[in-house]
Amino acid sequence: MKITGIRTTAVLAPLPRPVRTASGAIERFPLVLIDLSTDAGVEGRAYSLVYLPELLPALERCVAAMASMLAGRELVPRDLHDHLLKRCRLFGLKGMTGIALGGLDMAIWDAWSRARNEPLARALGAELRPIKAYNSVGLYDAASVVEIAEETLAAGYAGLKIKAGFASFAQDLAAIRAARRALGDDTALMIDYNQSLSPPEAMARCKALDDEGLTWIEEPVLADDFASCARIADAVRTPIQIGENFNGPGEMRAAIAAGAMDLVMPDPQYIHGVTGWLEASALARTAGLPMSSHLFAEAASHLLCATPTADWLEVMDAAGGLRRTPLQLRDGCVTPWDAPGLGIEWDGAAVARQRAG
Repeated sequence: MKITGIRTTAVLAPLPRPVRTASGAIERFPLVLIDLSTDAGVEGRAYSLVYLPELLPALERCVAAMASMLAGRELVPRDLHDHLLKRCRLFGLKGMTGIALGGLDMAIWDAWSRARNEPLARALGAELRPIKAYNSVGLYDAASVVEIAEETLAAGYAGLKIKAGFASFAQDLAAIRAARRALGDDTALMIDYNQSLSPPEAMARCKALDDEGLTWIEEPVLADDFASCARIADAVRTPIQIGENFNGPGEMRAAIAAGAMDLVMPDPQYIHGVTGWLEASALARTAGLPMSSHLFAEAASHLLCATPTADWLEVMDAAGGLRRTPLQLRDGCVTPWDAPGLGIEWDGAAVARQRAG
């Protein structure tokens, strides 16, 4: 079976509410939808995302250019992945090229498992099972976070992650305590600093949060500052979580060697797709690290089924407004769709409404 074409569609996907972070707000998610076709009539679907709408045209061009390197080649996922790695060796696979590779790799594996008429998890040798899921939201102060916590409980999530990184630690602490009171003791609470703190400030704030019952503190400093992450992880009792910004499994390997985290959460796109995730999950197993996901809940729910140290599924449903089928949340868990591939089917009318440009 050979690849005959890959179509890209740039969209600004709707969100229930803007995602505010310490770096700014995301009003809509800039996505490049990827639709792969083969000479056997089998299709593959996935998407790539970039946080800044100004960069969406560049991402679409990058995905389309890398897709042109695959035309006419046999649909063998690992061979195609290796082919792109080799072609991009001189330029590198960080930034746009890594993002494009991740999205294309997910579309390739989707088509491959659709050709087998199996959900991706089952095609990888795993069974579909419920994965505990948390609601992932933006930056809310002590007054506004209560409504978010109540929505999280009503929806049935097992956990809530809020952004942190206010101008003062007192504001962070007030929001965390307000969320905890609203959630009660049976729902997990995580926070994400989105790399917004200097190492000294991060050390001070994280230590001061040790008695707040947090499941983890995420990315307190710059994502690639493994030395500072390691010092914080060593000094703080609350688990430190990083990983969404690993550009491929090699960076995860370096972070493990540095002792930079207690928990790890690769992003299916940045880790270089399904192929990269499988390597990352082997690293996590060897290191004994609980492994969660970042974004891309459609793919991540399947991949966590095949991950020996699977922990939490993040739900910030970037493409939810463009799919025909909602995620299946029950008893605090998401179970992957029992459909071939990733199970993504686009709502054509919704896609047409949200097209960029």
